[in-house]
Amino acid sequence: MSTSLLSTWARFTSLLILIVAFVLPSLNLALAAELERPLDRHAIVERHVIETDALEALLPVANGNISFNVDGAGMQTFRGDVLSHWGWFSEALPEKFVGEKALDTGTFATGRLTGSDPFPKDKGDLYNWIRQSPHQMNLARTRLLRADGQELKPEDIKNLKRTLDPWTGVHVAEFEIDGAPVRVATCISNEKNLDSTVALCIDSKLVRNGALIVVLDLPYPSLDHGAWTGLFGDKAPQTPFVFTRANRVHDESAAILERTLKNDYGRGVIGDFSYDVRVDAQGATTSQRANEPAIVVTPTRQDDRMEISICFDGGSYVGSPCDHSVRDADPLSYDEVEKESRERWEEFWRCGGAVDLSESEDPRWFELERRIVLSQFQMGCNAAGDWPCSESGLIAICPWSGRFHLEMVWWHILHWYVWDRAQYADKSINIYDFVKDGARELARQLDYRGYKWQKEIAPDGRTAPWVGNLALLWKQPHPIFFAEMEYRRNPTRETLERWQDIVEQTAEHIADYPKQDENGVYHLDPVMPPSELGFTVDTVFDLAYWRFALDYANLWRVRLGEEPNANWQKVRDNLAPLPQKDGYYVHSAQWSDTYVKRNWEHPDLVGVYGMLPPLEGVDKQTTERSVERAIQTWQWNRCWGWDFPWTAMAASRVGRPELAVDMLLNDSVCNVYDVSGVNLGGPAVGGGKGPYLPGNGGLLYAIAGMCVGYDEYAPKDANGAPLPEPSSGDQAPGFPAKWKVKWEGLKRPL
Repeated sequence: MSTSLLSTWARFTSLLILIVAFVLPSLNLALAAELERPLDRHAIVERHVIETDALEALLPVANGNISFNVDGAGMQTFRGDVLSHWGWFSEALPEKFVGEKALDTGTFATGRLTGSDPFPKDKGDLYNWIRQSPHQMNLARTRLLRADGQELKPEDIKNLKRTLDPWTGVHVAEFEIDGAPVRVATCISNEKNLDSTVALCIDSKLVRNGALIVVLDLPYPSLDHGAWTGLFGDKAPQTPFVFTRANRVHDESAAILERTLKNDYGRGVIGDFSYDVRVDAQGATTSQRANEPAIVVTPTRQDDRMEISICFDGGSYVGSPCDHSVRDADPLSYDEVEKESRERWEEFWRCGGAVDLSESEDPRWFELERRIVLSQFQMGCNAAGDWPCSESGLIAICPWSGRFHLEMVWWHILHWYVWDRAQYADKSINIYDFVKDGARELARQLDYRGYKWQKEIAPDGRTAPWVGNLALLWKQPHPIFFAEMEYRRNPTRETLERWQDIVEQTAEHIADYPKQDENGVYHLDPVMPPSELGFTVDTVFDLAYWRFALDYANLWRVRLGEEPNANWQKVRDNLAPLPQKDGYYVHSAQWSDTYVKRNWEHPDLVGVYGMLPPLEGVDKQTTERSVERAIQTWQWNRCWGWDFPWTAMAASRVGRPELAVDMLLNDSVCNVYDVSGVNLGGPAVGGGKGPYLPGNGGLLYAIAGMCVGYDEYAPKDANGAPLPEPSSGDQAPGFPAKWKVKWEGLKRPL
């Protein structure tokens, strides 16, 4: 090689060295910076602003504890209720039933269970009363009417356009009446001591010329479903109410309705349930309508704008003194309420987890991301309050009287932990402390140890009678699952002691319930599985969940510095094996026709390794085969909204990400998400499938696992313990390769 060529080669080599030494590290730094760059959360949410021209579609203006559900006129002009976590009502108990034992626990059953929950045939009225008392109630109805009090008709609303921005929580409706444009903006304040203010801003020349008024009226609580829930006007029984002026307001711009309702909670205490509604108006006056619990807001015709603030207080229960704080409170203006709404929702979206699917090759990415974003919004509207929500949330009063089910709190609350927003669960998770005395009494009545958790309950904590209430077992281990998630959030002695009693007494009942046969094997008998297909023995999911509960209860004791409970361990080690046939898990040994004749309702077999972490006695390969067969054979149009994320959890956990995504987007009529992102996989409410928030909560929990992965796949430290999850990532093991998934702020599920 010539000298000149050598010189050229040397220069080229030096240049390569410089590139390697300086350029590549810079590229790596740029790539690392790109990976660490926070997601554009505002852009993600704004891709899914809710837009519709549907007049009767109900959209939530809500703060987690109260929801002002609006129709196309921005109020409840044509339909919609105002529901809260604190508004409960009970009809009077028939006098002949005062003192009945079932009023304490909700059941006449005594002694250890042999099957269903018997209720005396001559006490049918009491059965119905306990099932419905107390029940959720509609607080008010706010409507836009013509000046003469005539109701608007749907055909009066022309050229409707509606938007609800999840980033701000503000709903805007634009339409025409009699050719004149009308704009109604609606929002809600943050909660303050159970007081919340709904603000309306109405812009139209119809305000200036006095053609429109707004009327707020209070219904008599009932479970009659229609456009609104409750009894209004002449149909409503006469009940005490007081119309007054606010103390600090001496003109006619503010009015208060004080409502008192007689309650009887069946415990020998008859008291009043009182709540107040205060209406403040700018550019309008307020008056009472014809001796009814109704406030009329009439524009003063000074300009085109009328602003109305409606403050709902939190009421009082069972004769306790009511602090009528709305009387002397300074009213909030529309601008102040909108500011609070914007601040609340921006804080919500800026904290916790976020997922961006926009770079995915699969064209279904937009719909799945829409469901993810709007599920977060809906849970923030409905499931972030003082109590667990019903399965219809604060959207509608569900067929179970608006009561909540302790087997469903898993689906309503647990997603807050894996999306790192556990602060939104801090109130509702206290349900176990609140109702544990009733759980202890229920266990005693049935000759069991520990806490036997109730099923269908209201804030009074009494279970509702139903054929399967007592033997539906999968609600029992839930508190231990919650305790473990709380410990992951706060691994402190304080957390251990805060949950110690609940974990201990829950495990006591779990260990005491099974029956031991002559061979020393413990059987779950009787049991109604999550699928609720009837009574049987040794159901597959319950046996797995029993193992989970006893394992983690003893781990809890070890963390507290105590010895594992020997009896718990004995029961756990000798539980009946999970039933299977031909290499597939089945509902129970008695129901070996699972995939042929019992392939509807919940596919219980998928939950044993999906919702639950790896457990001794649960085989991953058998689960994988069972998940594949269930997906192929199940009657998915005869299921519920949470069955799809439940199956997705299992599919992703056994390494079948393509099946996981397919299940989340399954085209079943039970897996529809409406324009506002509400899962419609629940019971019919007024025709068709009803709103079903367990589907939304389940979707969020499944997505967290699909993005972050699970403990068994995580890198381990020197002791074999999973390392903490990264704060963000562009790899998602639960998604197929063609999905480009960026995420941040998520936590690993159990």
